[in-house]
Amino acid sequence: MIFLQINSGSNVPMVLFFGTIAMLALTIGLIVFIIFHQRKVIRFQMQLQKLEYDQQKMLLNASIKLQEEERQRIAADLHDDAGPLLATARLYLNENLVNLDRQTQLQSIYNAKQIIDDTIQLIRNISHSLMPPTLKNFGLESAVNDLFQKISSSGSMNASSRFHDYRERMQPENELIIFRVIQELINNILKHSNASFIHLTQNTNNNKFFIRLHHDGRGLTQADFEKLNKSSVGLGLKNIQSRLRVLHGKIFFEKDISQTYFKVTIELIKESSVSQ
Repeated sequence: MIFLQINSGSNVPMVLFFGTIAMLALTIGLIVFIIFHQRKVIRFQMQLQKLEYDQQKMLLNASIKLQEEERQRIAADLHDDAGPLLATARLYLNENLVNLDRQTQLQSIYNAKQIIDDTIQLIRNISHSLMPPTLKNFGLESAVNDLFQKISSSGSMNASSRFHDYRERMQPENELIIFRVIQELINNILKHSNASFIHLTQNTNNNKFFIRLHHDGRGLTQADFEKLNKSSVGLGLKNIQSRLRVLHGKIFFEKDISQTYFKVTIELIKESSVSQ
């Protein structure tokens, strides 16, 4: 009995020793696991940051490309249309005009005036494309309603819009951004969806501003939008997102539960506004 007690007592240090070794090994293993896990998390975060950087770069390039295309279009309009018109007017008003008979002089002046009037109208149209006068003078609601009325009057599509609570105008530059986004969305629907109707509604909820577009043609889901936005195609969609980023806005694409139409929702945080 005494022998057993002594033998049992002698095993205690061994148990403590191996227990300590096991705890030490477990601690080391846990530390190693945490280190590798942290490294994995850091690598994942770096990859995520790279993806976000690449997407931001793609959106920036899309925005720059849009601006460059707009400049080239304006330059082409001025060069190809305004330039020849003014050159023709100059022919009618050359230095030999004083040597012509009165009737010919009057006809030349009349022809030059007509050409100059056409040039003024051309430049006015270019100016209106940059800042629609309805938008500038009366605000987003009037400009959008005017746009939808023109689409509906064309007979190609049943188009309607309704603003429920747009009581205070946004800053003019913000209204222009939203109007351009709506234009781009409508342009995509007209070109690609083969829809028979399109309807726009506006409302606010607390501090959020919503624009919703409904149509019954072929449309996008959010997954489709994200996929196209990360690819080298879909410049128009990238332009939409790059514009909305300026306003810290979001856009969502979905198909209605009834599976009969598609819906596009623009969501913005209401910021400073100006009185109408």
